[in-house]
Amino acid sequence: MTADPVSMRACGENAWLLDFEDNGWVHRWAAAVRQADLPGVREVVPGLTTLLVTGDPETTSAANLRSALEGLRPDVDQSGHGERHVIDVRYDGEDLAEVSRLTGLTVAEVVTAHTGTPWQVAFCGFAPGFSYLVGGDARLQVPRRDEARIHVPAGAVAIAGQFSSVYPRVSPGGWQLLGQTDAVLWNSSADPPAVLRPGAVVQFRDVCR
Repeated sequence: MTADPVSMRACGENAWLLDFEDNGWVHRWAAAVRQADLPGVREVVPGLTTLLVTGDPETTSAANLRSALEGLRPDVDQSGHGERHVIDVRYDGEDLAEVSRLTGLTVAEVVTAHTGTPWQVAFCGFAPGFSYLVGGDARLQVPRRDEARIHVPAGAVAIAGQFSSVYPRVSPGGWQLLGQTDAVLWNSSADPPAVLRPGAVVQFRDVCR
């Protein structure tokens, strides 16, 4: 699998959107861009298979920014912020039995699968502090609920498709709820306000064991 972007597309007047084959290379490139301290880089925003790099038009041009990006060669071992988080969870979610039915696993096996593999924050979106985690047990890939809930409590731990997440604040949501954590993952007065940032590794831990 190549380390180079699949494509590099202009995005606005002074930004480039880099496309990759997988999320791992997104974070290696994000780390490389940050560590290179390229002149004029304003933002580095990872997505699932994309990386947006924006430049300050007063400091650099789109052409110079592209040239600088093309000169980077990320290390294969380079990834994310190097942060690791352990999140304690009470696995008593409203959808735990439904996930068991959908996957063919027992409830205990669902919990073991969710806690047994480290997850990585692929990107953030949907709401402030909402992190999309990837890399979990493939047996846990289940669809969203047919009807979204109007009220999902802060700290709800959920899965949908290939992703897992923790709802950082009370919000609507259509993911399958596995449990609840007391961890505070969003603080608007902190810098940065989000605890789980792209590239970070998350390990869920069952507090009932």
